[in-house]
Amino acid sequence: MKPLDRILLATGLLIPLWLLAGVWLTAQAYPGYDHLQQAMSQLGAVGAATQHWSPRVNNFPLAVLFALFAWGLARRWQGSTLARVSAALVLLHGLGSLGTGWFPCDQGCAPAQPSLSQQLHNLSGLLMFLSLTLASALWAWLGNRVAGSRALSLFSLAAVVLAIVTVALMGQAVESGHLFGLYQRLNYGVSVIWVAGLAWASLRAPASVRLRMATA
Repeated sequence: MKPLDRILLATGLLIPLWLLAGVWLTAQAYPGYDHLQQAMSQLGAVGAATQHWSPRVNNFPLAVLFALFAWGLARRWQGSTLARVSAALVLLHGLGSLGTGWFPCDQGCAPAQPSLSQQLHNLSGLLMFLSLTLASALWAWLGNRVAGSRALSLFSLAAVVLAIVTVALMGQAVESGHLFGLYQRLNYGVSVIWVAGLAWASLRAPASVRLRMATA
């Protein structure tokens, strides 16, 4: 594997660490911020103390990292059409991250009459969820067939199930008004940990797996 490929794939390992550090550091400048109750988007919401620099610390750098990782995936698994589709989905996720930062949500992020910025923020968030969930689903099949790793297939399948379960819990939290922040963090945490797992598996996969990619 070429050094550039290793560098690009390693960005996937950095993503969960960057997210954890970025959200934690940004929250320190938000008086009274509650990680269990409040959405991460509230750190960049209109009128928030951290509105202008939260996207610069979180959304925008993460968008770049996802784009670099997508490039690395496309290069590493260039012989597999579906793997390249998964790379495109990861890139779409990065664009969604860019959108959620570029279009801040309204104050509180749950207005009765959402602004255009809030609507675009929500669409970007939906793109983020769908793109990585679909990419995980692809690797539930590709993991063993292309990368020669049954563990990656099972890990990807578990990520899909947990993503769906936690997004359902997020919906319930919106209705009850309790613990939305916790469930959102579990939901996105599952996704970025899966990205790191895929990055690790892609870095570790032996050269012989290239023989499997022709039919995938």
